Amino acid sequence: MADWEPAFRALVASRGGALRSYAYLLTGDATTAGDLVQEALTRVFSRRRIGGDVNELEAYVRRAMLNQYIDSRRRLRRWNATRHLLVDLQHHDDDRLAVADEVRRALATLSPKQRACVVLRYYEDLPVTEIADELGCAEGTVKRHLADARAKLATQLGVTEESTP
Repeated sequence: MADWEPAFRALVASRGGALRSYAYLLTGDATTAGDLVQEALTRVFSRRRIGGDVNELEAYVRRAMLNQYIDSRRRLRRWNATRHLLVDLQHHDDDRLAVADEVRRALATLSPKQRACVVLRYYEDLPVTEIADELGCAEGTVKRHLADARAKLATQLGVTEESTP
């Protein structure tokens, strides 16, 4: 057994579900999320020069996932502009699923940086300073991305400031 295998197994066993959830929120697609997790794990463990601490490994994998997501969105911008021509959106009778689809579609309209900021702020519950550190940008840039994303999502989802909790 290679020296990295116990750390890998521990990470996947204890935090694999959380990593998949994080990737799903970034990508909005279960298959792409699985690919993102796999790619990040491959990158981290093929070049790893860190210890076996699960929390530290998870942080490296999450950072690799975030970088990979943003990079892939930059490369696939043209594909995303034409993807709607090929994908038939599913319609659901259940109101909850319909709302989830509506939110997913609204998130898909955000830029990669805006979506990353929204996920890090509202899913990961990170403060603006930590988001800025994660993305390698200024706090003001994060605030601008969050404000733009909130405005865009509110418009698309028909939410007003008075109706938000």
